[in-house]
Amino acid sequence: MKKYTYTDKKDTRSGFGAGIAELGRSNPKVIALCADLVASLKLDTFIKENPERFIQVGIAEANMIGVSAGLALSGYIPYATTFANFGSGRVYDQIRQSVAYSGTNVKICVSHAGLTLGEDGATHQILEDLAMMRAMPEMTVINPCDYNQTKAATIAIADYEGPVYLRFGRPVMPIFTADDQKFEIGKAWTVNEGKDVSIFATGHLVWEAILAGEILEKEGIDAEIINIHTIKPLDNEAILKSASKTRCVVTAEEHQLNGGLGDAVCQLLSRNIPMPVEMVGVNNSFGESGTPAQLMEKYGLNAKSIVESVRKVMARK
Repeated sequence: MKKYTYTDKKDTRSGFGAGIAELGRSNPKVIALCADLVASLKLDTFIKENPERFIQVGIAEANMIGVSAGLALSGYIPYATTFANFGSGRVYDQIRQSVAYSGTNVKICVSHAGLTLGEDGATHQILEDLAMMRAMPEMTVINPCDYNQTKAATIAIADYEGPVYLRFGRPVMPIFTADDQKFEIGKAWTVNEGKDVSIFATGHLVWEAILAGEILEKEGIDAEIINIHTIKPLDNEAILKSASKTRCVVTAEEHQLNGGLGDAVCQLLSRNIPMPVEMVGVNNSFGESGTPAQLMEKYGLNAKSIVESVRKVMARK
């Protein structure tokens, strides 16, 4: 098992803030929009340096999507920012009609996704957004794993022509990816090569998969861990190559089991090389108020659950 260590922890939303600040200095076409959540989206530096390229729409997320579409049609690259719950569920119709169907170059960048939003509770803990956005024609869906990868993804999507949904979060997490990485949309990252089981993880669950891999190594299980930071387009080649080698799969995500990474992987495998699969995620329920750590433990979004799923799936090989 390849060893991953870290010297610092930061929230992935701060990676977004650093990335868009850098874009503000290098790309004059980038415009930031926000629905009354500037501090939460870490936009302070961008606004300070580029006040003429910031639009505060207030608590009017649907309007923000419409304005963003207009800006994109005028040749700009709008980054529409808010909480994940408001940037997906609340404005699904506007995204469908004005962004995806119209093919406008809008970047929907959302924070506070998943259970790890924490104490704000179920009304704000969106666990269906990857499913909604993955089902949307023409939409690219990205869910990076740490501060550095979120920063790199934020910068990379400016050069990508088309609608993007970029998802990140509030909790402080280990920084374990390279600070000079090149982010490739649709290209999975092999965290660790192994031969016994394939673990496909996304977002905050990538670090938990690494911890699980260390536990499994002590049990004599050699886990291949792959970071699927792009949910759509899926890196079919990487997934099929890994699964063909190990012949059993575990997926891990901070999302409902229905419609997310696990479903995407299962669809791919069922059409090509059917095999045993176990899925780690939230099983058909809403969240609740609690600290991120408490919620990850209660809902089984951690290394322990990944290890248990590996044991189950390997018994079915």
